[in-house]
Amino acid sequence: MPATPQRRRAVRRLTIGAAVLAAAGLAAGALPAGAETGHGDRADRTVDVQLLSFNDFHGNLEPPQGSSGTVEELQADGTKKSVPAGGAEYLAQSLRTARKGHPYSVTAAAGDLVGASPLLSGLFHDEPTVEAMNKLGLDVTSVGNHEFDEGRKELTRLQEGGCHPKDGCYEDGKKFRGAGFPYLTANVTDEKTGKPLLKPYTVWKHKGVKIGFIGVTLEGTPDIVNAEGIKGLKFHDEVSTINKYAKVLNKQGVKSVVALIHEGGMPASTSYNYRCDSPGPGDGISGPITEIARHVTPKVDALVTGHTHQAYACTIPDPSGRPRTVTSAASYGKLYTDTTLTYDRRTHDIVRTSVKAPGAVNHVVNRDQPKAADMTSLITRWNKLAAPVAGRPVGHVSADIAGRGANAPESPLGDVISDAQLEATKADGKGGAQLALMNPGGIRSDLAFKASGSEGDGVVTYGEAFTVQPFTNMMNVIDLTGAQLLSGLQQQVSGPNAASPKILQVSDGLTYTLDMTKAGADRVVKDSVKLNGEPLDPAKTYRVAMNEFLAGGGDGFAAFKDGRNKFVGPSDLDAFTAYLTAHSSATGPLTPPKADRITVVK
Repeated sequence: MPATPQRRRAVRRLTIGAAVLAAAGLAAGALPAGAETGHGDRADRTVDVQLLSFNDFHGNLEPPQGSSGTVEELQADGTKKSVPAGGAEYLAQSLRTARKGHPYSVTAAAGDLVGASPLLSGLFHDEPTVEAMNKLGLDVTSVGNHEFDEGRKELTRLQEGGCHPKDGCYEDGKKFRGAGFPYLTANVTDEKTGKPLLKPYTVWKHKGVKIGFIGVTLEGTPDIVNAEGIKGLKFHDEVSTINKYAKVLNKQGVKSVVALIHEGGMPASTSYNYRCDSPGPGDGISGPITEIARHVTPKVDALVTGHTHQAYACTIPDPSGRPRTVTSAASYGKLYTDTTLTYDRRTHDIVRTSVKAPGAVNHVVNRDQPKAADMTSLITRWNKLAAPVAGRPVGHVSADIAGRGANAPESPLGDVISDAQLEATKADGKGGAQLALMNPGGIRSDLAFKASGSEGDGVVTYGEAFTVQPFTNMMNVIDLTGAQLLSGLQQQVSGPNAASPKILQVSDGLTYTLDMTKAGADRVVKDSVKLNGEPLDPAKTYRVAMNEFLAGGGDGFAAFKDGRNKFVGPSDLDAFTAYLTAHSSATGPLTPPKADRITVVK
């Protein structure tokens, strides 16, 4: 059910304010240390601080297309409704509207603001997104793994400003000013100095109120980014890092602390307004964030999370057993979270109670509200610079081709991309590939039939293709034995990927059965793996195409690091656009593949 103003007021009455304490008749023991009654009127001692948050924006300045641009809303009768959402014009307007009437309001994010971005931002190394974040009033963010896509030096430039070292300044007379908010890297340190790459924490202050923010990315970041970009950096455990800096903040007199964590969980429902505290606190969510939340020190009062692109507003008990808010606002600016933190001026701490309802609610960034004029101006300005590249037609489709929005291990767009990569590398002088593998996380969107601009329905522009394949990773072709290839396929569902499988998209000719009723590596049925109808030979050498990220062992595919005789081909984006151009036309558009190369047993 949509969050009406009346419902929002009801939620606030159930949160952690002074009114709750009085109405609930809670004993002094339910308050933070030093917050005993008998020290004056609590209404004068406490103030509600509004924490607005979001995560995983990924440079989506314009409303995302296809399934990437909708959220699922649970209706009162139990049915589900798809609601269009997102876009910087609407996110900025939503945040500004939410701040009205709240003299104490702070806006925070949990990483991946940039990286894997559509062309409008990605073409300019995400300077447009940083500029947009400055304008919409972001106060602080943690880094995410995608902030490292272009390496540590580029992340530092996004923070400090300055023109790009290769591409220079994009507008005459304008120098990139950098982020007006701190990027926090508490658990990312320099191997030589041992010091955090950027600030580990910051303190937000307003009229005597002080709230500390600690920012971390997932410890496993090295497994999901290109190794070259993080050379010389160490990534540390999230819990121990947060606990360390919570103590530092407490020693400085900052007792109210929020952790911004680029790691997340999986709610039991995909509906943004699903109650994940049913039947009990945190029962409706699983994944890495649950263990993190249970071990992060009680000194931290709320956890803003991300990475999994899911929506939830839960209360997960902290190590002392007290409920603590844990939130995530999906991705691409489609939602924002409104959390009430009740600050005690005497103890300088956040008042937390055992009230069952979470002190946080996710709200849809609806597209039926007025657009923020300054965001419209920003988008128009950058679109003019991008237009010569972005609007060029590269292909035609007969219908939506689902990629990111597919709800099956194998996606139609995954088939298209892997076929494109095979075609680009199969010739003898271009690598001699016999098959191609594509990591699912590298497919960032769907190919939508509906026009995004003036190009017409069914036309695929370069900008739309870029949105699907924004990393421009170089294609590699490597020698793998059948045994190594099988090991790589097994790593989709074992090792680092056991809990959350990463199913590779495969080119035409490679088939096998994935039995999800089994566990670990046994889920890949060995005898079922065939190439062009022939069983995989463990001793035979195969030429396998994949992007450089996978070839470097990214996403937990260590088997591919042992590949030999590497050939470097075109970028994955060039392979994709060339395939679309060669295999489609206005009169013969590309149709969605059947996605029947992997047989899944459930």
